[in-house]
Amino acid sequence: MTGISIAGFAQKMEKIMPEIMRGFLRMQHNDIYKGKITLPQLLILDLLSSQEASKMTDLAKLMKVTTAATTGIVQRLVLLGYVQREYDQNDRRIIRVKLSVKGAELLKKINQQRMHLVTKIFNQISEDDRGEYLRILTQVRDILDKEVNR
Repeated sequence: MTGISIAGFAQKMEKIMPEIMRGFLRMQHNDIYKGKITLPQLLILDLLSSQEASKMTDLAKLMKVTTAATTGIVQRLVLLGYVQREYDQNDRRIIRVKLSVKGAELLKKINQQRMHLVTKIFNQISEDDRGEYLRILTQVRDILDKEVNR
């Protein structure tokens, strides 16, 4: 598909990306697909998996949403038992959020299913094409990081 204008490329991407996302979601058999947790909740779980505990304000900054929005997301995760709130011993006004054992198990299960699905799909694509795809995705991620952090 060479010689496509940027407008034509954008139109094709706008159509194909949701189709790809829906396809991946339909093939998954986890709590996201079943509607038990949302993508923003999964992002919070993923952020917490790489940290001991995090303040609500820090999570809001990482998610690029308000603290109130983050509080709502976290509250639903607390009710589901996937995260826990802890009060700072030196300042009770500071609340830290951490992944619970149940949340870590869910995240592990989702990640295993995702790895299986990616392996199943991309096993049907040549090694060279996979490498090129990964190179382009990495470049897109880096551009997005620069744009977001301007």
